[in-house]
Amino acid sequence: MCGFVFSSNIALGQETFTRNFQKLTHRGPDDAEIITTEYSLWGFHRLAIMDLSDAGNQPFSHNNKELMCNGEIYNFEYLHHFLEPTYSFHSTSDCEVLLPLFEQIGIDAMVRMLDAEFAFVISDNQTGEIWAARDPFGIRPLFYGYDKETKKIAFASEAKGLVEWCENIKPFPPGHYYMNGKFYLFNDISNSKKMVEKPLDVLCDGIRWHLERAVIKRLHADAPLGFLLSGGLDSSLVCSIAQKHLEQPIETFAIGMETDPIDLKYAKEVADYLGCNHHEILMNKEDVLNCVETVIYHLETWDITTIRASIGMYLIAKYIHEKTNIKTLLTGEVSDEMFGYKYTDFAPSAATFQKEAQKRVHELYMYDVLRADRTLAANSLEARVPFADLNFAEYVMSINPARKINTYGKGKYLLRHAFERADYLPNDILFREKAAFSDAVGHSMVDYLKEKAESLYSDEDLQNAKEKYPTNTPFTKESLWYRDLFEKFYSGYDSWITDFWMPNKEWVGKEINDPSARILKNYGDSGK
Repeated sequence: MCGFVFSSNIALGQETFTRNFQKLTHRGPDDAEIITTEYSLWGFHRLAIMDLSDAGNQPFSHNNKELMCNGEIYNFEYLHHFLEPTYSFHSTSDCEVLLPLFEQIGIDAMVRMLDAEFAFVISDNQTGEIWAARDPFGIRPLFYGYDKETKKIAFASEAKGLVEWCENIKPFPPGHYYMNGKFYLFNDISNSKKMVEKPLDVLCDGIRWHLERAVIKRLHADAPLGFLLSGGLDSSLVCSIAQKHLEQPIETFAIGMETDPIDLKYAKEVADYLGCNHHEILMNKEDVLNCVETVIYHLETWDITTIRASIGMYLIAKYIHEKTNIKTLLTGEVSDEMFGYKYTDFAPSAATFQKEAQKRVHELYMYDVLRADRTLAANSLEARVPFADLNFAEYVMSINPARKINTYGKGKYLLRHAFERADYLPNDILFREKAAFSDAVGHSMVDYLKEKAESLYSDEDLQNAKEKYPTNTPFTKESLWYRDLFEKFYSGYDSWITDFWMPNKEWVGKEINDPSARILKNYGDSGK
């Protein structure tokens, strides 16, 4: 996890550039570089994960070109072999492959060749040409905007690095690259054009094979690794695969409310079963309420469910940053979008299930992926997301949705069944009912947030919300609280996300006004 700011207006001024560049220090405390070229200003904060020496510092330079990348290039060793006949490497950083690769094959072929999570900018110091790109899921954040004075383009890992001196700031679209003033789509991961038709067990063998490789490739790091373990299916599978592959016990971390920590007992069961070195973190009402404003500042969102789910993740990351030397965490995000949520049990058909999955995958960068990046980056940690592996995702999205829809009496059945015939997890964990993170850390957390919002706002305040915020209007006192805090930092930029994350109301009822799965009639044993 690193952070950068790029300006194509060299007249911006060093003081202004530096002040805004420093707003991203949390993303990379290991090194900070600011350079000026004939056409641009560059600032890079490094979190050293691969090649911990100074040789891995950025920007990288070659043949009058500069590159900054926040990313992990998982096929960098293969690319090394591809490039070595014509390029001499100066480091063992995975990102060093990008600039010589770009020079050999150009940006379009380059981004299609990467097995990676990335956001990068390249500039030619002789011509002033600029290229930029972001991975298909948007795992790594990237924003762009235009200098208020010159209207020249600028880029930053987080919008807070641009808001003071840029206008028309927007998220860089995932799966796109920028060249000659235009954006080009190179990979729409949500839209598989093929459909896999195989026997159930064969399909599930493919799921297991792809996920195993997705986890294993993310274990390569020169800095210490850790694992977030909720005790739910997804994070437990990631930990199980990793522990089978590594010789030493992995470091796992779980968090819950001190009053009703639903997840902690399941996380401990998994950790004991796998033989992990497990850590439990307890949070209380004061912890939750005291960090809300900080969480929203880092998230750059007003969405209810993202903020709720980020509180526990921010606090566990804070503990890891303060108490350990771990820099990289593997997480379980992105599974639900492809295999289904609790509410997708109500999908009326396989076709509508697939359409919903495509929508959720396409929007990940605004919700769960954003949460994982920002809560960890706020504490100088890197998130790695095996379920967002390109090969795994392409395989899962190509499975006939009639096989993925819940006709089995158990959501996400294919994923569960894929690991049922091997010794990965206890059966009660493998088939545990789905519980959203913001619920499973303890129902009291959301109750405390709602209680606080009730104390801050009157019914009249909520009624007047439409006049105060005519777009993306808050519809509960809790959402009004979050929106006010968002506007404190990012006034006028509510369009960074398109809507509140909510279950599909056409399926669960239009009267639903809370994103928690607790309100669904099929919640069942999820909270037990």
